Amino acid sequence: MFEFLTSKFEDLFFKIKNKGKISPKDLDDALREIKLALLEADVNFSVVKELLENIKNKALGENILESLTPFQQVIKIVNEEMTKILGGGSSLINFSQRIPTIIMLVGLQGTGKTTVSVKLANLLKSKYSKKVGLIAADIYRPAAILQLIDYSKKINCEVYHEDNNKDPVKIAKNGIDYLRKNYSDVVIIDTAGRLQIDEEMMAEAVSIKKELKPHQIYLVVDSMSGQEAVNVAKEFNQKLEYDGIILTKLDSDSRGGAALSINHVIKKPIKFISTGEKIEDFDIFYPDRMSSRILGMGDVLSLIEKTEKVIDDKKARELEEKIYKNELNFEDFVYQLKSIKKMGSFDKILGMLPMMGKNKALKGINIDDRQLDRIEAIINSMTIEERRHPHIIDGGRKKRIAGGSGTNVSDVNNLLKQFENTRQLLKQFSGGGMKSFDFIKRRF
Repeated sequence: MFEFLTSKFEDLFFKIKNKGKISPKDLDDALREIKLALLEADVNFSVVKELLENIKNKALGENILESLTPFQQVIKIVNEEMTKILGGGSSLINFSQRIPTIIMLVGLQGTGKTTVSVKLANLLKSKYSKKVGLIAADIYRPAAILQLIDYSKKINCEVYHEDNNKDPVKIAKNGIDYLRKNYSDVVIIDTAGRLQIDEEMMAEAVSIKKELKPHQIYLVVDSMSGQEAVNVAKEFNQKLEYDGIILTKLDSDSRGGAALSINHVIKKPIKFISTGEKIEDFDIFYPDRMSSRILGMGDVLSLIEKTEKVIDDKKARELEEKIYKNELNFEDFVYQLKSIKKMGSFDKILGMLPMMGKNKALKGINIDDRQLDRIEAIINSMTIEERRHPHIIDGGRKKRIAGGSGTNVSDVNNLLKQFENTRQLLKQFSGGGMKSFDFIKRRF
């Protein structure tokens, strides 16, 4: 996610960090690099222009060039202005006092709207403990109805559909009545999309809005489409006037042009983001956290929230004590890997850590999620003594472990190396090795 921009900002901040003071020329050079990076990332030009002007005015106004910590002050200002561009404070769902809360999803075909319906339902169930029902109102694509029914079974949500009715307004109306009687707290309507914006699609969406008066209307857009996503959002808003935006495929968007432009141009908040193919890969959008990740400062708050869902408190305290004493072993390692798998892909977890691209300990870690079974097989082929004291594993033991796990010696060597890199990384964090980022805690 935003890999291109993050690498650019990491390089820029490391240049500034090495300077005792920042001259006006240093500031202008930094702003020029930020400008080029943002434009190359397909960020709207007016957004880039305003962002740079605000950063420069604030930097000069606060006399950061004379500060004892100019590096920290520059990052603070850039982070604040980037957060504003992304929308400021997070914008959460307002549930209706009279159930059900009706949410209508609109958007073009190919944006992942049907999948988003289920992902949103799952989030509302897990985070807010709501009973959610879905309505299949896309009468033009039978596959969309089948997909909605199939995915909804995985999260135990009911889907209302009518096979012989070709009126989406009546289907949606009947669906709301039915799901209200079944005590659904929230109803999500999956409407039809088109390959491009046309009058028929808009007229249908407007009719559903007028007849049903949904409490919230969310536009689903593909972040990979860059500035085209902004144009689509603008047209939808002119004809439908929705309440918020859901960005999909953000895990594949290495540039970030749509995310950094759409709120500022359309003046509508980004409500949620889809960050992967799994139903759980769906999150509330927090502008401050996203800004922090783009600037290479990680997203520690989101990481903590994910961790709290899968790590037992007692076990966490035991692991913390072992990490502090540098006594982590393979039994702990496999437990952690299983927990990470529940949290999402390993790359996503590492992406939430500060300055991932510049951290030497992180560079040595390369664990593919598909290799987890192989890693467990290798560990299960070790003796209890080997799991608890990995340093005793010599050449002969490696051959035995490889044979017992159906792997080869190089796989065992790779695992031992990855394990040692992980121990060093955890020791670094527990021992205060990230002191250069203490200012984040103090200032953000």
